[in-house]
Amino acid sequence: MQKAAIVILNYNGKEMLQKFLPNVIKNSHFEIIIADNASTDESVHFLKEHYPKIRTVLLEKNHGFSKGYNLALQSLKGEFEYYILLNSDVEVSPFWDLTLVQWLEEHPDFAAVQPKILSHQFPGKFDYAGAAGGFIDTLGYPYCRGRVLHTLEKDQGQYDEMMEVDWVSGACFVVRSSLFHQEGGFDDIFFAHMEEIDLCWRFSRLGYKLGCIGNTSVFHVGGGTLSRSSPFKTYLNFRNNLLMLYKNLTPSSFFKITLARIFLDAGAAVHFLIQGEWAHSKAVLNAYRDFLKFKGRINKKAPLASKLPFRKIGKKIPSVIWVYYLKGNKKFGDI
Repeated sequence: MQKAAIVILNYNGKEMLQKFLPNVIKNSHFEIIIADNASTDESVHFLKEHYPKIRTVLLEKNHGFSKGYNLALQSLKGEFEYYILLNSDVEVSPFWDLTLVQWLEEHPDFAAVQPKILSHQFPGKFDYAGAAGGFIDTLGYPYCRGRVLHTLEKDQGQYDEMMEVDWVSGACFVVRSSLFHQEGGFDDIFFAHMEEIDLCWRFSRLGYKLGCIGNTSVFHVGGGTLSRSSPFKTYLNFRNNLLMLYKNLTPSSFFKITLARIFLDAGAAVHFLIQGEWAHSKAVLNAYRDFLKFKGRINKKAPLASKLPFRKIGKKIPSVIWVYYLKGNKKFGDI
């Protein structure tokens, strides 16, 4: 069995592959594999013409992030000890992959780790997707070291140390292949967004830890496949967050949290409406509607959690929404 493979899931990302693949090849030490979600932009032709030695896994249609990766990694089962999942719009640093894999090698109690993820578009700032490691607040809202809701911090070395976190970012992380397959990979129902948080939560319920290795960095563009301004992204975030909570919490805990969440999420829908973003407001409502449709397809596995695995926010603070909007604390260190 080989040590690791860098697996990049691509969908109509020819431009990103042209821009970032040379950098990944130059700075990486493990085999690079491209899994293509039936792209229509000549991505596959580009790879065959310019990178014929790179292995490609061709999927018959666009399965999204969740099922796309599941199918690709299932085809690699038994070949590698570790999978390094990397978005196509990421610039990496020298020895990034070796650093992450070696850390997991030396810490068998960790299931997955991510590097520090900085913004490629806004140099010097953390990236929205994962930043320096993710957390979940008491009501299930995700946030990160270096990125709390809409605020991106400047990277001043404040998060360079290793830290145990609640979840690692799907933009770039390393996972033990045996655990990934043991847990059945990502939940296909998510399609895209928050599937990595759900997977990490399941790892935590098995007793494993997650971490961010802050002494190595990558630089993420973000929105390469689905723009952050897309109402569909808003829809997926709200719907999948509810599905994740329903899947991992006991019925009583889910009921209590959802009662509080309904008011906050309704407030978000109203805020979108006031801002003239009616499509986003509708996306929140559709997310709740479709959660009710999809929840019957969720496979709940015991032992279920009685609370969320938050670590940073204490019991006296009800939610990151509270401290961000009402108390004005917009940095991780102030929470």
